Amino acid sequence: MNFIVGIDVAKRNHEAVIMDEEGTVVQKSFSFANSCIGYNKLLDFVRRVTRDRAAVSFGMESTGHYWLPLYTRLSKEGYRVHVINPIQSDALRGMYIRQTKTDSKDSFIIADVIRFGRFSETTVSQEKLQALRELCRNRFFMVDSVSDVKRKLTALIDQCFPEYEAMFSSLFVETSIAVLVKYPTPEKLSKANLAALTAVLQNASGGRFGQGKAVELREIAKNSFGVPDSCGCYASLISCYIKQIRFMKQQVDEVTAEILRILEETNPTITSIPGIGPILGAVILSEIGDISRFKSADKLAAFAGIDPTVNQSGDFVGTRNHMSKRGSPYLRRALWMASTVAVMRDPMFRAYYEKKSAEGMRYMKIIGHVTKKMASVIFAVLRDNKPYTPCIPAGVS
Repeated sequence: MNFIVGIDVAKRNHEAVIMDEEGTVVQKSFSFANSCIGYNKLLDFVRRVTRDRAAVSFGMESTGHYWLPLYTRLSKEGYRVHVINPIQSDALRGMYIRQTKTDSKDSFIIADVIRFGRFSETTVSQEKLQALRELCRNRFFMVDSVSDVKRKLTALIDQCFPEYEAMFSSLFVETSIAVLVKYPTPEKLSKANLAALTAVLQNASGGRFGQGKAVELREIAKNSFGVPDSCGCYASLISCYIKQIRFMKQQVDEVTAEILRILEETNPTITSIPGIGPILGAVILSEIGDISRFKSADKLAAFAGIDPTVNQSGDFVGTRNHMSKRGSPYLRRALWMASTVAVMRDPMFRAYYEKKSAEGMRYMKIIGHVTKKMASVIFAVLRDNKPYTPCIPAGVS
């Protein structure tokens, strides 16, 4: 007799149920902590049912990162562990009359999914892919954090020195930041020593700016319409945000270097696809894992959450369908970013874009369609392990 342990994972406490291969519950739902003590409690319950490890299968959802420690420990103990996408258990959950979500019911449903055997596993990537996934996800967070701080800094400059941003091609070019580090407000800039300000400009710009720019900056500072920094709060906050941006950008650079180092060892064909450079390639590879677990490009699209929703009732079928946005948000973001570049650089993607544009579609909707085609190309390249070869089929379907 074989047994299935369905586990609903959470941050601090997991919920489990044990059933036999015929669906009979042999151990009703119980809770155990996400700790060594809790893990031993789980094994105690399992051993009461059977001590044959080969007769036990564990099932859990890939919920966030909470499943990884439990998966790792059970695998090392020699148990068979299945990790499934939550979308698959959601499908079975919809068959139950009572729609309330409880941990005990969820663990039962997960066990049932494993018992029926109708699932595709979320495989744990090889060591390099696992490392890439953590690095890429955290790099996204760091980049987004830099953007958040930049928005805050821009808001401060708009208040205290609204004329400043127009003096450079961007507020965040190195020369602009170098000036703000030394002279964060118009009060300080208007009183700057001309020779010292000129030196800052020359050093930061590589000689492109000199005394003429220094004179211009002092003049606009003297006549600024911004809010006076009478108590010094603007100068303090601007200096603080610049330090944050510089520190976080250094962190991004360090993580990027590590991503590139690991990616170079894998020699991926995915970077042959237009729009996919090393960083996006690393994100896509690490999120997909083993391409063989996807039976088709549509399955990959569903995993990324770029498959269309279906709005149907009786004889009515909705035509205004949207991305489901279920699945990996990191993969979806990378595919979207790659698609926006591919339509400008690749003849096939460009032709497809123009075809959809001629049909009257708006930009965002067109990119959504391009993103799904991008998933199809990625699926083929990874499945065949061959570099991308551009071609424009008749009709650009």
